[in-house]
Amino acid sequence: MALDKEFLEILACPVCRGVFEWRERDGKEELRCESCHRCYPIEEGIPVLLPDAGVVREG
Repeated sequence: MALDKEFLEILACPVCRGVFEWRERDGKEELRCESCHRCYPIEEGIPVLLPDAGVVREG
């Protein structure tokens, strides 16, 4: 279940304020910052946007 496009447009990375892209990885949803490449989990449809929750992943 992808996030609503309008909702995704208002979110920003809590570390660098970059733009997010939604993606699915290993069967789990996450938001990936296009600038710093941090990935934040989406749990039960809710993005976990705590700086410590972000994991840097290339690609």
